[in-house]
Amino acid sequence: MDATASRRRRPHLGVVAAVVVLVLVAALVVRHVAVQTFWVPSASMSPTLRTGDVLLVDRTQRGTARRGEIVVFDGTEYFGPGRDGKRYWVKRVIGVGGDRVRCCDDAGHLTIDGTALDEPYLAPGTAPSDVAFDVEVPAGTVFVLGDNRADSSDSRDHLGSPGGGMIPEDRIVGEVRRIIWPIPRWGPVPSVGSRR
Repeated sequence: MDATASRRRRPHLGVVAAVVVLVLVAALVVRHVAVQTFWVPSASMSPTLRTGDVLLVDRTQRGTARRGEIVVFDGTEYFGPGRDGKRYWVKRVIGVGGDRVRCCDDAGHLTIDGTALDEPYLAPGTAPSDVAFDVEVPAGTVFVLGDNRADSSDSRDHLGSPGGGMIPEDRIVGEVRRIIWPIPRWGPVPSVGSRR
């Protein structure tokens, strides 16, 4: 009786082990192909994203960008090493290849190709930029800014760095889609703008 029961348990353990292995493999595939999580280390994207938010990033859109999207990118060699040696940044795409981005017009707005940019994501009373600039975004790159312009190291601060403050599109890990932690902030992160 004990031997029979033992034989019955072994196939079940094999099935359970196989299922566990398949689930782990599927989780790794999803993480490296479809989605990935990132933690927000600073207030540079406030009020849209807050320090400590955990983000779900859509990796199926890696290597591409639209104006207005919030993206995670590898800024190594372009923005230097990140805080605590980290290499990933999260910023909003302001300009894409071919755009002329300038700060600022007479009303104090950023302009893209001479048209004032509406920026509803900025905190009330926040200036679009305290730094004047006038740049053309090369093909295959993006110009990125934090939503909290007074507390963001972004393309404006790296105009003299390798790449001129622009980030190659192939450095984009993906688009930020959701805040998944903390629970009270759970929800989608809307993008602003249109595909170009």
